[in-house]
Amino acid sequence: MTKSEKQSRVIVFGGTGRVGRAVVAAARARGVEVTAVGRTEGEVTSAAEVARLAAGHDAAVVAVYDDRAAPGEFFPALARALAAGLPRAGVRRLVAVGLASVLPTAAGPLLMDTDGYPQEWREFYVGHGAGTEALRAAAPEGLDWAVLSPAGDFGDGPETGAYAFGPAEAASRITHADFALALLDEASAPTLHGVHAGVTGA
Repeated sequence: MTKSEKQSRVIVFGGTGRVGRAVVAAARARGVEVTAVGRTEGEVTSAAEVARLAAGHDAAVVAVYDDRAAPGEFFPALARALAAGLPRAGVRRLVAVGLASVLPTAAGPLLMDTDGYPQEWREFYVGHGAGTEALRAAAPEGLDWAVLSPAGDFGDGPETGAYAFGPAEAASRITHADFALALLDEASAPTLHGVHAGVTGA
């Protein structure tokens, strides 16, 4: 039995996006029961809708973004809805997709504050970070959560089945398939708790 088979029912919010599809594919390949929820299938900033959709699942993976909403409003609202709705549905584990931009580098500064890092999407970076802080503030004791992001960015290539955790590094790359394995493993057999961690190809 692999780590990802210890829990058999996983819901993927954002299951029709690129990361979400990779998680769904990885779950099905391992025989894990998985439900993919797309943008039009429920209002993810509503705790009641989150609870309705998540009922009957053991863990949730969240890879959601609404490009019609301001990032600084959407991500905190999403976090608060998850923090309230998932426990109501009996879901005890949450793994959310974050951004490397708001992850500390080995030297200390956040990646988005390092020399040469693109600033044109800073509003998006900050909004994502605000979502993580809202989750930290709102998550009840019974909700075990973690945020994972690529340590740098996504890269092309086949699934290797290997990954590692580490600080932000602009040059770091990981495939969608390998990142999905990290999300699925952490959803089913948690090793990270209440933190944002970077994931890189091993």
